[in-house]
Amino acid sequence: MLMNISEEKKVKQLQKLKNELIMALTKTDRRNKIKKRVRKIIFGTKDTPRLSVFRSNKDIYAQLINDIEGKTIVSASSKEKDILKSKVTKLEKSKLVGMSIAKKAIDAGVKACKFDRNGYLYHGRVKSLAEGAREGGLKF
Repeated sequence: MLMNISEEKKVKQLQKLKNELIMALTKTDRRNKIKKRVRKIIFGTKDTPRLSVFRSNKDIYAQLINDIEGKTIVSASSKEKDILKSKVTKLEKSKLVGMSIAKKAIDAGVKACKFDRNGYLYHGRVKSLAEGAREGGLKF
């Protein structure tokens, strides 16, 4: 009987540790988990490259990537001179970045791509960038 009580305590302690580990995922851990899951499916080629988005607290970056060759075709960011000059909100800047990458992509001969939100939720600045790219003429 004494053995059963100690075994039960051990089992409860292990369950408690397991629950703490599951709940201890930080935002970056969660994003990386989503990122790995999505990257299994999305793969960029020469005809339809991957439009990858990176969002920092201040800026936003976008790249069209050919995963077969491992090369970036075109890139755009909110640090470009014409976007920096415009005094607008971060949401409007991301739309400008989307339109900028669409213009560069069309000049490079790319009309369609696959959108990789990089583990971020599809709202706010990521959504605004995607809408700007669509308005600029990219299809995804």
